[in-house]
Amino acid sequence: MKNLFKFLLIAFVFASAFITNAQQEDTNYFQLSPRIGYDFPSYDNNTPYIDYKGGLDLGLSLDYYWNWFGLGFDFDYIKNQPESTYPTDNLTDGTLPISDFSLTENKITRIFYGIGPNIQFRSQSKRFTTEINTRFGLASIKGGRTYLQSVAPSPAYPLNFHAGYDASSVFTFKGQVRFTYYLNDNFGINAGAYYMRHFGATELFDTPLAVSAGYNPVVAGTLANGQPSNTVDFSNAQTRTEPCDCDISSVGLFAGVTFKFNKKEKVDVCEVCGEDHMPRCCATCGCGVTVTARDKFTNETLPFTDVVLADLNGNIVQSGTTNTYGVVVFNDVAEDDLIVKGKLYNISLEETSISKDEFKACKKDGNSIQKVIKYGDLNFILKGNVVECNTTVGIQGVDIKLRDKLNAGQKNTLSDVKGEFIFHLKQASTYALNGNKDGYFSNEVELTTNGEDRNKSLFIDFEMCVNPCGQAIKLDNIIFNLGKWDILPAARPDLDYVVKLMQDNPTIKVEMSSHTDSRGSDQYNQELSQKRAQSSVDYLMSKGISRARLIARGAGESELLNRCADGVTCEENEHTINRRTEFKVVCL
Repeated sequence: MKNLFKFLLIAFVFASAFITNAQQEDTNYFQLSPRIGYDFPSYDNNTPYIDYKGGLDLGLSLDYYWNWFGLGFDFDYIKNQPESTYPTDNLTDGTLPISDFSLTENKITRIFYGIGPNIQFRSQSKRFTTEINTRFGLASIKGGRTYLQSVAPSPAYPLNFHAGYDASSVFTFKGQVRFTYYLNDNFGINAGAYYMRHFGATELFDTPLAVSAGYNPVVAGTLANGQPSNTVDFSNAQTRTEPCDCDISSVGLFAGVTFKFNKKEKVDVCEVCGEDHMPRCCATCGCGVTVTARDKFTNETLPFTDVVLADLNGNIVQSGTTNTYGVVVFNDVAEDDLIVKGKLYNISLEETSISKDEFKACKKDGNSIQKVIKYGDLNFILKGNVVECNTTVGIQGVDIKLRDKLNAGQKNTLSDVKGEFIFHLKQASTYALNGNKDGYFSNEVELTTNGEDRNKSLFIDFEMCVNPCGQAIKLDNIIFNLGKWDILPAARPDLDYVVKLMQDNPTIKVEMSSHTDSRGSDQYNQELSQKRAQSSVDYLMSKGISRARLIARGAGESELLNRCADGVTCEENEHTINRRTEFKVVCL
């Protein structure tokens, strides 16, 4: 133990000298780590009937680190015990059973102290460390005497023996990995594993027995009743008179605590934020600012929102428009107190601000500044699209009129190059929507926000179609009795649709054309279709439409839509396709 204390004193003085003389940074420090663990030994001493149990390991480490490299000292006190595995069940001496035994199993203590280099890996926060330690030193190994002998029948027979150890200054190597998590700057908890090897541990020699180790082999057999038996072969006793200089190795697991002692010196701090961290803030760099536009009520993101960063004097620093995800990123923004503003379809969003302190945190952490601006208007946004009927082609320059049918008022706008238009709608009202453009005609359509929930949706998508002039449009319900041209009641809604269309578009003329199938003579079909077209025109005139705006045209069978011409056999449903009434708008 005197040698141990001398070694501890030398290690302490050595480490203290480095603490005193080395230029200190907060990466250089001294640490003390007591631990407790469990050791699993392996003895290479050729004792086939003796095993060695694991046992307690109490240890202590003292380390000094210069950044990632260090020097450390370890002390270990390990205790384990031999276990005789000699088979004593159904044991005989060849004639008589051996039933009583005397067994001695003395514990073994191993004391190790060593010094060696360390390598350490630290997380960026310095909270978590991984250490690889190597130690070279001396150990003392004592105990382990194991003696099994028979008691009855008399006389006593030695069966299994090992003299044990009383070795000192045994050269030893130890390799260790330790993981430490620091709960604060000076205290942490650790866990790890080690491998230790003692080279050439000399056994004792027992003078009374005149051996270092020995045993009488056992021969397995069977009794007359079929029961297994073990017979001691005294004629083939195995003894070793020369003590073995055999290695002893072990592995162990441990846990403990770590105390870190920093000798703090004045260090340079970051000139931007005034804190000590690495890497330093960039004094001249700008920060990234990410702005997300959202609806206040539904939380949905808002694309195509105009966003500006302005200083406290109202000067615009940077501007941009949110993408399809409602996000816009401003790069390299200079440090200042700023206001974040936004507009969506000429409606201002709720503003937010950015302080200089946020820029300091951004430069320190290397992250961008995240901001959210919210659209708080209670009205719906009508996102419309005007297309040519039965197509997806948008029409530019259509004059869109929005008339509030419950409250007096009208709004106008023009569709853009994609045919899109925007209106703001009250939460509960009904609107009439109409689109006009030269060369097109449209009828009025109705739109209501009754039943829509502003807390669930901000946008109302709406598609309105207009038809080009000169396009023939079929009226599905204009049906005549066979050989007749009287207007039937079922045809009136379709003709009323044409009346409304002409009232909404006072500059257009309409051609009413009637068509027959190929059955019957050409002359008959021509005369019949002309009478039917005239009946349609007469009905429109009866509703107040000027005769000058109406054209009646009987096409007979001259404009068939399929193959069913004269002499071609067709089904009735194929002929039905050709019997139709159409109207065609003539725009002025």
